[in-house]
Amino acid sequence: MVAPQLPHRVTDGFDGLYGLEVTDFEDGVVRARVEVRDELKQPAGLVHGGVYCAAAESLASMATYLAVQADGLTAMGLSNHTSFVRPILAGTIHAEARRRHRGRTTWLWEVDFSDDDGRLCATSRVTIAVRQPPAAG
Repeated sequence: MVAPQLPHRVTDGFDGLYGLEVTDFEDGVVRARVEVRDELKQPAGLVHGGVYCAAAESLASMATYLAVQADGLTAMGLSNHTSFVRPILAGTIHAEARRRHRGRTTWLWEVDFSDDDGRLCATSRVTIAVRQPPAAG
């Protein structure tokens, strides 16, 4: 599969608000990063868990959609389970999404998040539904 042209930094919608930046895309693997800023932290000073969940959902949905759109299909999140291992307080969140299953109607992705030192900080398992797009109306 030829890698589609993706924006280096996603600026549309929710992903643009928290600063998702796609750094690498190939069949079955997507890498991205998010620069940590105060707006992304919870009151205790660590990155809010929702940032990890949102990035996992976006990377898995985007990669699935780009693979199935030529067949007239669309992709949407079905489930997202994120476990937190260690906090990130500053620097960059690094994400790597790997496709684990490519089915006819569901795809399964695992997304690992690490800090600037390469330590695992969170991991997500995301299931994506592959469907016909909803009818306009």
